[in-house]
Amino acid sequence: MRRRQFIRLLGGTLAWPFAARAQQPAMPVIGFLSTKAPDDTPHLTSAFRQGLKDTGFVEGQNVRIEYRFANNHNERLPALMADLVHRQMAVIFTPATPAAIVAKAATGSIPIVFEIGGDPVRLGLVDKLNRPGGNVTGVTQLNNEVAPKRLELLHEVLPKATIMGYLINPADPNVETTEILTAARNFGVELHVLKASSEREFSDAFAKLTQLRAGGLVIGASAFFVAKQEQLAALAVRHSMPAVFENRQFTIAGGLMSYGSSLTDAYRLGGVYTARILKGEKPSEMPVEQTTRIEMYINLKSAKALGITIPIPLSGRADELIE
Repeated sequence: MRRRQFIRLLGGTLAWPFAARAQQPAMPVIGFLSTKAPDDTPHLTSAFRQGLKDTGFVEGQNVRIEYRFANNHNERLPALMADLVHRQMAVIFTPATPAAIVAKAATGSIPIVFEIGGDPVRLGLVDKLNRPGGNVTGVTQLNNEVAPKRLELLHEVLPKATIMGYLINPADPNVETTEILTAARNFGVELHVLKASSEREFSDAFAKLTQLRAGGLVIGASAFFVAKQEQLAALAVRHSMPAVFENRQFTIAGGLMSYGSSLTDAYRLGGVYTARILKGEKPSEMPVEQTTRIEMYINLKSAKALGITIPIPLSGRADELIE
């Protein structure tokens, strides 16, 4: 074989594997747009990846995830979302209402899967729960709906308390106070609505509770509060304030009690929905999923420190008693 022919043949042989690789389908990329910081709730991010895995997608093997965290500064969300749109994600997952609203406003073509605690129809994210329409669908929790139940549980533990606080984040579009204020009147409780949308306002809120001589505190649903739940629990311990929030981490950190939808389940379902879209389903035809699992946790050590005796029927209903 002549030298020139050999070189041409060798060149073609070497080029073949590269050409074959170039013809392989590109790995789909998921955008993950979070209001939180990367280290705030790593267990929830893991739950999202588990939902993907349960439906056939493993990060780094057959799917890639581009993470964008606003570090609890929601004003950063539009720029982060614009970057994901520019990079042409296959689908974008948006845990928390502010991220979902920003995402919907940014694109009408890239599929969006939300995980929120409010009513997606009222928020304008979807047309109907059973047929969302457009490019948006996802998972919603029962956080606002169970707020009166949190007050009821606190009232059951503190039947003699006539003054209580309700902490809300006014910057959260899910804020709703009508039902819990109605419940407070039914229980004969004077409920004071306190506001905090930044860490520095937490101390002011707890100082106000002390001034009011409040017997307990219900913490409202908010992605910001979830990200700062350990700090809120620490303040509750420092001010000897019986408090109830929405998930187990708050109770483990020293809060008296938690009652709410399982966030772990919600994120996992978000991963499942994201994977289904990657497999070809249309968000417009995927009904909004509502988590139905409600969990209750009670910290008996905190109860003892507060001088509170947990009624036996209530402790029997708890998913876990933390000691």
